[in-house]
Amino acid sequence: PSVPRHTNRLINEKSPYLLQHAHNPVDWYPWGQEAFDRAKKENKLIFLSVGYSTCHWCHVMEEESFKNKEIGEIMNKNFVCIKVDREERPDVDKVYMTFVQATSGGGGWPMSVWLTPDLKPFVGGTYFPPEDGIHRVGFRTVLLRIAEQWKENRDVLLENSQKILEALLHRSEIRVRGQESPPPSKEVMATCFQQLSNSYDEDYGGFSESPKFPTPVNLNFLFTYWALNRTTPEGARALQMALHTLKMMVHGGIHDHIGQGFHRYSTDQHWHVPHFEKMLYDQGQLAATYSRAFQISGDKLFSDVAQDILLYVSRDLSDQAGGFYSAEDADSYPTTTSGEKREGAFCVWTAEEIRALLPDPVEGAAEGTTLGDVFMHHYGVKETGNVSPMKDPHQELKGKNVLIVRCSPELTAAWFGLDPGRLGALLQEGRRRLSAARAQRPRPHLDTKMLAAWNGLMISGFAQAGVALAEQGYVRRAAQAAAFLRRHLFDPASGRLLRSCYQGKDNAVEQSTVPIQGFLEDYVFVIQALFDLYEASLEQTWLEWALQLQHMQDKLFWDPKDFAYFSSEAGDSSLLLRLKDDQDGAEPTANSVTVTNLLRAACYSGHMEWVEKAGQILAAFSERLQKIPITLPEMARATAVFHRTLKQVIICGDPQREDTKEMLRCVHSVFSPNKVLMLADGDSTGFLYRQLPFLASLERKDGKATAYLCSNFTCSLPITSPQELRGMLCP
Repeated sequence: PSVPRHTNRLINEKSPYLLQHAHNPVDWYPWGQEAFDRAKKENKLIFLSVGYSTCHWCHVMEEESFKNKEIGEIMNKNFVCIKVDREERPDVDKVYMTFVQATSGGGGWPMSVWLTPDLKPFVGGTYFPPEDGIHRVGFRTVLLRIAEQWKENRDVLLENSQKILEALLHRSEIRVRGQESPPPSKEVMATCFQQLSNSYDEDYGGFSESPKFPTPVNLNFLFTYWALNRTTPEGARALQMALHTLKMMVHGGIHDHIGQGFHRYSTDQHWHVPHFEKMLYDQGQLAATYSRAFQISGDKLFSDVAQDILLYVSRDLSDQAGGFYSAEDADSYPTTTSGEKREGAFCVWTAEEIRALLPDPVEGAAEGTTLGDVFMHHYGVKETGNVSPMKDPHQELKGKNVLIVRCSPELTAAWFGLDPGRLGALLQEGRRRLSAARAQRPRPHLDTKMLAAWNGLMISGFAQAGVALAEQGYVRRAAQAAAFLRRHLFDPASGRLLRSCYQGKDNAVEQSTVPIQGFLEDYVFVIQALFDLYEASLEQTWLEWALQLQHMQDKLFWDPKDFAYFSSEAGDSSLLLRLKDDQDGAEPTANSVTVTNLLRAACYSGHMEWVEKAGQILAAFSERLQKIPITLPEMARATAVFHRTLKQVIICGDPQREDTKEMLRCVHSVFSPNKVLMLADGDSTGFLYRQLPFLASLERKDGKATAYLCSNFTCSLPITSPQELRGMLCP
């Protein structure tokens, strides 16, 4: 590569997204005191640009505007320009995204916001084209207009920014009104189910026309709703909606049939043409959701998909030290000689390429039928490409095919007169060859930043799959990642989590000069992961660490006045608002997950004030839970767990003995949303026995592994038969 003409101070950062902009002609600063001081000293406005390294439109805006020398000059002359990686600093992103959504009715990335020197926003948007068009004002024009306004009407701008801030503070308050108690779970669950049912796509699954996101939070809600209403028609419909959606996603183009894993979302109703980036948080949540679907239905399709996702993550998103990388980009060079990246280039195919790779005649089919014919029929490949021009505004996919399963294996086999058993082997061979061909293409950019929160979601994915699929290798991989977190994203001296670390030179794990402290979501997703890992491995050290982190989370983020947890800690003067998120989206919001975490923590420790906190969070969100629970399906699910009280499933036995293993297998094979598993191994000096003295009174009946179902520390009669235990877990 040629020597870059420009280098700005982002060259000293660790974030792959910031480093992508280190050679722009823009005088970028990272978020921090140096930039704020300069804006104040020179009385300049701040231009804040927020994105992430696998964001397609972020790349477009960089190519068009931030690499443009003239636009760079306008930016440098009039503004102090700051670049933020939203995955490193979700706190900064949330504050200004709240503003952009409130003032423009929409949001997204790249986010472009203009701030006064004291960081108050007054104008914002998302992507701007470089020049004026018929429908949109260009970025150059916006920059010049805002600079002019600052010269001419400074006082008005400052006054407006103050009013905007006050309105935002008012809008973003979530608090308990009066003596509210947690909302009744029956009504919340019923309303959430009804709202999901009304927005459900009967044909293709999912809960919107387009774009369609996987949103595992909706599916997990439906599984819990089914488990608590198994015998009702609504319960049956909830399960059908969840399983149908999961099947349609597997068959669609959102699922990478050749390279495994799932893309971020589908641009159409049929799950066909995706935005091709792959995010770690999706893989973690979907691995857990597909494992649950297998646990409930016994359908091998779902366990195969869970394994497919974990294969992708183990191979492509894993650091050798044990952590997980954040994401893979959507854009890549079509060939090694291409000068320009295209979206989806790594994943799409022409009919001609497939014919050339799969020319073999197929025995038993009509004369002249090739493996290519069978493969193309099954995966909906067309000679002219199978992507509608409507879904391809930049014509990047013209003549290309995104593989999508168009018919069942039985139908494809019948069409060619083949034995269905044989078809599987033919399609597998086709996928293997396409995979080998794809390995020759230039790979998309890999974001090797490692985030505590997303690593937490992925550890849960491995741990839950390990349990549901009875696969110890997955549990070991989860434990390896948890040990990585403890080594690289935890400060034992302060007892606090860190947000991020990075793959550095020679594959060493590096930390930024000033490490970013963990946010609420880092604590919540890591604590959830440690509970999941304890249930899968029964190693008490994970439990002990989880409870320590829960105490730290309470100390740093709890709002004693209005209840629930703030997303970020107090004391950062550069943050205008301390927010509480109130929406479960592509990832669940931290307050939703923490309700179940607190209930689990209380079961493992006997600290009943955690149950009280869980109730206070539900009370703080009560109005939203009763009116529009569809925006908080994970918290709605937690409402049911709260009101039904978690069942402590305690197995007394030696973990090495077969009878204990059989009891554990029985517990693991059942989907029961309100159970907490613990092993009482008889070691009275161990962590659990110290936390829960009542364990000492539980005995092994006739020397056999014995189960007890306890609620509020009152236990059932001893159970020694796995069949009887299963019956009690599935009421």
